[in-house]
Amino acid sequence: MKFTKMHGIGNDYVYVDGSRERPSNVEAAARFVSDRHFGIGSDGLILINPSKVADFEMEMYNADGSRGKMCGNGIRCVGKYVSDHHMTDRDEITVETLAGIKRLKLYKKDGKVDLVKVDMGAPVFAPELVPVALDAVEGGIVSEHIAPWGEVLREVFIPLREGFSMKGTCVSMGNPHCVVEVDDVAGFDVCGIGPLFEHNPLFPEGVNTEFIHVKDRRNVTMRVWERGSGETWACGTGACASVVACILNGLTDHLVTVNLRGGSLQIEWDQVKNTVFMTGPAVTVFEGEIFLGEDLT
Repeated sequence: MKFTKMHGIGNDYVYVDGSRERPSNVEAAARFVSDRHFGIGSDGLILINPSKVADFEMEMYNADGSRGKMCGNGIRCVGKYVSDHHMTDRDEITVETLAGIKRLKLYKKDGKVDLVKVDMGAPVFAPELVPVALDAVEGGIVSEHIAPWGEVLREVFIPLREGFSMKGTCVSMGNPHCVVEVDDVAGFDVCGIGPLFEHNPLFPEGVNTEFIHVKDRRNVTMRVWERGSGETWACGTGACASVVACILNGLTDHLVTVNLRGGSLQIEWDQVKNTVFMTGPAVTVFEGEIFLGEDLT
């Protein structure tokens, strides 16, 4: 299978032109190529397919083989891939995802895409759509903030183990997120606490958890535990969810730089249009060909 290894500020995926080839067992192939010892090494596998409703389709799989609805860093690399591989000559394209159709604007340097702005769509707060099982909350709702269009953003206590709970804000950006404010992002035990969120009964479909610290009204530091992948160096949808939560909680302005382990993203929430814009880099690491084995080809 021919592939391209790419990353968006350290959130790395293996990309395959789905119009040319496709593994027979995509879930197993995703697990195989993602393995950092025996495979290529990545946070997952993304197939770039033809689409009947957009210019392209992004078919995304996490490192554990589970299907992902949306990835902000991943979709920026899709934009770079289709442009750099001459699958389109336009600077604005649409990409179909399980979280809806996303619009991308491509910025080039020396003839290659190096920066992509993505219209990530509207944040969702309704518990049944995030989804969050509020009946499972022990300690109840901490606070509620009403968005301009009437939706309610809720902060809740999440019981993690006996005698220990944390306060989080639940937002969907096409996939579920819980945004948690901490004092020390660098020293926080993401790998120990992250799984307690991901597998918590409060989140029936699992959850991506963002551990953030607000430096000032225009700068936020973030680490993330992603369902199905563990701690990753960046999460685009998580950065968007974090800024939305910060804005409605009165912590930041509407244009924020989110600093992650792999780099920085510019996030802007236009509340008039009710859409979140994410701007960040997309990088090609290398291209190659890998033998998947008879059970995967």
